[in-house]
Parts: sequence; C-alpha cells; structure tokens
Amino acid sequence: MLDVVGTELTADDIRRIQHPLVGGVILFKRNYTTNTQLKALTASIHQVRQPPLLIAVDHEGGRVQRFRDGFTKIPPMREFGKIWDQNPKHAKALALDAGWILAAELRAHGVDFSFTPVLDMDYGDSLVIGDRAFHLDPRAISDLAFALMQGLKKAGMAAVGKHFPGHGFVVADSHVSMPVDEREFDQIAQHDMQPFRMLIDDGIPAIMPAHVIYPKVDDKPAGFSARWLQKILRERLGFNGAIFSDDLSMEAASVGGDVTTRALAALNAGCDMVLLCNQPAMADELLANLQWNISAQSLSRLARMHGHKHPPSLDALHEDADFVHAVHQLAKVGLSEGELFG
Repeated sequence: MLDVVGTELTADDIRRIQHPLVGGVILFKRNYTTNTQLKALTASIHQVRQPPLLIAVDHEGGRVQRFRDGFTKIPPMREFGKIWDQNPKHAKALALDAGWILAAELRAHGVDFSFTPVLDMDYGDSLVIGDRAFHLDPRAISDLAFALMQGLKKAGMAAVGKHFPGHGFVVADSHVSMPVDEREFDQIAQHDMQPFRMLIDDGIPAIMPAHVIYPKVDDKPAGFSARWLQKILRERLGFNGAIFSDDLSMEAASVGGDVTTRALAALNAGCDMVLLCNQPAMADELLANLQWNISAQSLSRLARMHGHKHPPSLDALHEDADFVHAVHQLAKVGLSEGELFG
C-alpha cells in the first residue's frame, strides 16, 4: 500500500499504483481540498486497476483525522472512555454513532476503510497514543471498540484494530524512535492483549501490529516477528483476518534494514500487506527490488477490506434524519454544531 503525491494522480503515481505488487493506496491530509476533489481522486484511483485498489486513510477522530472541512469532527476516543465511566450504555451508543458517521462520510467519498479503532491501553504516558486510546480498562476498550466497529459495519466499512499487542505502555513515539517494552509476555497478555483477544472473538476483520520491540518475547518489532504474528496472533488468538504492517518508513521500522529487507521481513513474519508512506523514491526502490508471490489466502483476506454496500452521497446523509440525529448526539461530546459540519 502506497500513498500518492497530491490532490490528483500524477503520471508517477499511476506508474507506481499500476505495479502488480501494489494493492492499495493510503490517503493523507495533503490529498484533500474539497469533497468533490476527494471523490474525483478516489474514482481515478479505482479506475487504474481491476479489481480496484483498496483505498484507506488514518481517520480515527481527535488529532488523527485526515479530512476535516466538510467532514464531521469526530472526538478523540478517550472522550468515549470518560463517558463510559459514568454511563457505559450511553458511551457505547455514542461510539456506534461515531463509527457510523466516520465510515458513512468516508464511503460517500470512495474510501474503502480507515485504520481504526485504536485498541491500545491508555496508561497516560505514551507520546504517540495519548487520547487516541479509549481507556485503561480492557473491558471498556473492547466494549467501545466493538460499538465503533458495529458503526463502521453499518456504513459498509471494515475495522482495523491497532497496534498489536499494545503500544500504550511505552513512552517513545515509533515515528521518530524505536520504542522498547521491557515487560514479560504474561503481563502483556493479561492486560494489553485482552482488547485484541475480545475483538478477534467478535470478528474484527483486520489488525495492525506495533513498531515496538518486546525483548522478553522477541528481539524484532512485533510487525517483523513471526512469533508475534504467527504463533501468538494467528495460532494462540485464532485471528484469521488481514494483517497490515505499520508504515515501513517510520523510524522504528529502520531496524529492519533497507526498505526491501523490511518489506520482506514483514511479509515473511505474516503481514498480508505492507504500508510505505511519504517516500516516493523508497517506493520506487521497493517496487524495483521486491520479489513476492502473494498467497491466495492473503488475497482473500484483503478482498474483504473493500467497502461494501452502495454508499449514499454526502447530501443524502445530511438529509437522513437518523444520521443528523447521530451527529447531534456527537455534538454533545464537547463539540459545537458549527465545528461538526465544518
């Protein structure tokens, strides 16, 4: 999965995404100016190949929401956790609404899925996770993430749980350094892995591993570790959905060697698809050098990530009484209506 440079496809973008090893495109803030432009961009990406490429985005809510003007403002997930402490039923209803709104608006613009929900525990120390996490209580996390996943599903979107087996305990930000979690496996399994276990039992379709090293388990980051991805995630937890690597251009991924070595390490460890973002020259290097035959099983897992249901337009959503009611409910999570509709 690669990114594209701007608000419409360039000749270089098209050349890259026509490559047989490319199966998806991830969008960023720079790829968006207006609702009409975004729809045109996703349509042009889908026209490049048959079957069409997957189109994804990091659109969680709070500070990780790539498209803002013309989109409903989604609160940070921690806000739902705070409400859960007072009224779990109401918090779950709001999380479901948030998932539905988030997914319906993205689907209306031709985006297949968002890399959400965050299943990390909110220990209060992580620089990169912070208020992206729902809670410290695994039960609260799984309840709220399940509700959000049901909301995504209502709009025809698959969920991606991240960052397995848990990124919340380490302080370091894996975008700029190599986080190391020194805890024993049993400690991680009894706490951080619980939301993943519960969501796997509830049928979550995809998971993204953390660029974190857990040296008591393996000397490789989880996303490059067959022990984490095959032995623990696949065999022990029984997960049979898609595994997406985190971005191979992140600083924490550099321990894996050059970009081709990193990609092979992640694929051999058990990832179905690897992400490489914001590095066009590195993308060209990877496409020139990577040799990989994707399994039928991986193709089948990834095929399930395409958006399903014919999505209503943004205008139709804003005329839908249930949708408008859901937006008003979210407005009560500390947001004004003016902020909501951009």
